[in-house]
Order: sequence, then structure tokens, then C-alpha cells
Amino acid sequence: MLRYAEHTVLDGLSLRVAAGERVALVGESGVGKTTLLRTFNRMVEPQEGTVRVGGRDVRKLNPVRLRRSMGYVQQEGGLLPHWTILRNAALVPWLRRMDDAEGLARRALERVGMPAAVYGARLPRELSGGQRQRVALARALAAHPEIVLLDEPFGALDAITRSELSEAVGRLFLELEVSALLVTHDLHGALAFADRIAVLRAGRVEQIADPETLCCEPETDYVRTLLTRAGVEVRER
Repeated sequence: MLRYAEHTVLDGLSLRVAAGERVALVGESGVGKTTLLRTFNRMVEPQEGTVRVGGRDVRKLNPVRLRRSMGYVQQEGGLLPHWTILRNAALVPWLRRMDDAEGLARRALERVGMPAAVYGARLPRELSGGQRQRVALARALAAHPEIVLLDEPFGALDAITRSELSEAVGRLFLELEVSALLVTHDLHGALAFADRIAVLRAGRVEQIADPETLCCEPETDYVRTLLTRAGVEVRER
């Protein structure tokens, strides 16, 4: 449970993300998607209930260490504008004092299709929006986290780039066996990315299901309407 003044943001919500699973949180603006995401790294703390990461109550963990143990990608990427691409990608391994931070960054950039030999010396302003998001993803993956949080990472991109990146990132996470929690307004991107999709409404989970089940068996009128408005075909099995 989480409230701001008289407004309830999260209300009796329960969600579990298995190891290596990709879960997308979808729903209209203001339903609590980003707030829920940020409870996992203690950027937001609920007044009631428990948030566990790896079986541990996050309230008992050091918040800085917790955040550095996870990957985090936000909508605008959050790259440091005066740092090179390679230095940006090496940030988390460097903060964690890991051996060969630059080498880890180079491998992460290679995985996301931004090889350091080509892009490493450039500054963020020299890249397209999609390229900057790839670098932000490389930074999130460089320290080999088991969990990555993605907060509208493709929201500022054009539809074609957004769709391509959603699919590419989903495949990459499947290959790396990384657990991922994605917040998005793009239902098509969620369907391409996720193993399961959680539809939120008024701080609660309206339905959570795999993409096939969600599109064939919407459990409520709200879920059916959300699918229809997004131009997703609701089909019967």
C-alpha cells in the first residue's frame, strides 16, 4: 500500500517476477506503473507491504548498494552529456570497483550493437535517440546484474525504432537470462518484449498473463478496452 496525501497509488498489489523472466507493466497514466517499479530499488517506499529482491526485504538493504546491484534504464537514458559513450557505459562497474570496468563496458556495448571501436569516443549528443538508449542499456548491463528495471525506455522514440528496440532488447534479455521489469505505455512493445504482461488499474493488477492469453482471454472489460484502443486484435483461441 502506498499513498500520497489522500491519493492511493498502490493498493493491495501483488506481483512476482521469476528469475530470468521479463514482465511488462502496462496501463493508463497514473495507475502506479512507475511507482511500483521504483519500489524495487527503494526510490519509493510503500507505507504497507513488503518488497523482496532475491528473497530479501529491500528495507533491510543499503539503498545505494541495492541500486548499483540492478540495471536501471529511464526514458531519456540519463547519460552524462560530457562523458564519452565508453565512459558512460563503464559507470556502474567503476562505481562498484569491479575489475576491468572498461572491458566490461566494451563487451556490453558490443552486445547492444554499439561497438566501442566505432562509438566509444563519441559524446551522447552525437548519437540518435535510439543509439543513446542502446548505450543506456549497455550501462545497465555492464556490471552483469541479475535484475534490470526499465522505465519507459523507448517512450521518446519513433514507432519503428521503438518496436525494433523492444524486440531486440527482449531477445537480448532472454539470451542473458536477466530478470526484467518494464514500464511502458506501448502495448505492442510489451507484447514483443515480455513473457508476462501485468495490466494495472487504480493501483491494482487487473490481469497478468502471457501475451497469447492476454490477447485471447481478457478477463475484464477494462483489459479488452485497453487492447482495442491500442489496436491489438482481441482474438479467440
